[in-house]
Amino acid sequence: MNRAIKDVRLIGNLANRSAYEYTDEDAKKIFRALQKELDAAKSRFSGDTGGKDSEFRLD
Repeated sequence: MNRAIKDVRLIGNLANRSAYEYTDEDAKKIFRALQKELDAAKSRFSGDTGGKDSEFRLD
């Protein structure tokens, strides 16, 4: 659990525009993908095991 929290915090480093180039739409895509995975994990705790894993791609 601590690793997951740490990894989410590290994602925040991507907001550094002097180190990374991204559009507002790119940021929205990132957070949509993260939210989708959080929702899927939450569902599994409720007994729902449906859905497929997929790779995230910004393009």
